[in-house]
Amino acid sequence: MSKYILSELFVELKSLIPTLVVDLKYSSEDNFIGEPIEGYAANHAWLTPPAAEALLQVQKALLLSGLGLKVFDAYRPQRAVSHFLRWAKSAPVACQAEQYYPGLQPAELFSEGYLMARSSHSRGSTVDLTIVDMASGAELDMGSPFDFFGRRSWIDCADISAQARANRLLLRSMMEQHGFVPFHHEWWHFTLADEPYPETYFDIPIV
Repeated sequence: MSKYILSELFVELKSLIPTLVVDLKYSSEDNFIGEPIEGYAANHAWLTPPAAEALLQVQKALLLSGLGLKVFDAYRPQRAVSHFLRWAKSAPVACQAEQYYPGLQPAELFSEGYLMARSSHSRGSTVDLTIVDMASGAELDMGSPFDFFGRRSWIDCADISAQARANRLLLRSMMEQHGFVPFHHEWWHFTLADEPYPETYFDIPIV
């Protein structure tokens, strides 16, 4: 399907939030698989209009303190999830495994609940993100990197520094104040509570 169809359903986030930092990990090799993911042809983040508007309000609030949002993933085509499922049948690659999923086999990322065969991202109102210092661009310490699949990434993990816990709490509280619901296993993952397409999984490529 064309970008015209994509733009009928979703909002391109940088067009609505120019100060947003967008770093779609799945459009590059900088991810847990180590290659661009099917369906991600560009570093463009898209969300449904209500989710995008809510994210704009989060950004406005953070900017008052010199902070801002950095998006790692937003709308995810279903074909990308199919790519993950195919990959999960393979043997782990040492460098990716050590960095992203130590102690786990690829298939266990699904059985342990880190990845889903039906991802909320494909409904268009889920976003993966962190907070950055707007002056330096540096990410705040969250205790684990994005897409680290392990207990250190659980939102209630106590085995991280006090500063990291405070930073996670800031992100979570700001997102919850503006209508997003967190995901227990991933501090970076939030879904709009009143999402407009709760039963629809889209497969429009990102261009």
